[in-house]
Amino acid sequence: MHIAEGFLPPVHAVAWTVAAAPFVVHGVYSLTRTVRADPDSKLLLGAAGAFCFVLSALKIPSVTGSSAHPTGTGLGAILFRPPIMAVLGTITLLFQALLLAHGGLTTLGANVFSMAVVGPWVGYGAYRLTRSATASMGETSSLSLAVFFGATLASLSTYSVTSLQLALAFPDPTSGFPGAFAKFAAIFSLTQIPIAVIEGLVTVVIVRLLMQVGRSELLRLGVLRHRGAPEVTATAGKGA
Repeated sequence: MHIAEGFLPPVHAVAWTVAAAPFVVHGVYSLTRTVRADPDSKLLLGAAGAFCFVLSALKIPSVTGSSAHPTGTGLGAILFRPPIMAVLGTITLLFQALLLAHGGLTTLGANVFSMAVVGPWVGYGAYRLTRSATASMGETSSLSLAVFFGATLASLSTYSVTSLQLALAFPDPTSGFPGAFAKFAAIFSLTQIPIAVIEGLVTVVIVRLLMQVGRSELLRLGVLRHRGAPEVTATAGKGA
């Protein structure tokens, strides 16, 4: 993640930008609908974006031309769904490229695709599956497990895609793409697996705090279930 400026061949940089663009455009539409339908969500949206920015700015050197760090996308994906996180993640990556020299403009599309598109969707899918599998458990335990797996897998899937992107750009001279992917993924795993687990735990703590200070907001977003109901239906615009 945060593939460095100019590190990808131009054709690859353009291809990943084209692949990420529809998700970001749809995310802008979803974000606009959400804010119009629920103006009070602006504060929590800002908090989700800030959480992503701060966590993903914790840069730890990893594979040549990239770095390892938490992504912070799981929280926003769980609260507001993956399309909106595509926008928040893109804004985060753009500001980091311009202000912190993390990543770059030519590689923005590739970084957006891995961290702001794939990560949130995988994390949200893991969250929903875990919620369904633990429906018989208490609400706090079920939500905590779902948030943990969602945030953890959002982070790990981001680095899996980054490994794929680097392997496609720089295949191994002997073993080609499969060998390059295995090498990149193995090196990333040394730092990213523990980072992802820690991120999952931190995200659980954040959601537990929100349960105490913003329970009504979580109910309205459909994150918490109403008593006696299996699931809360998200308000208009949240599932777009």
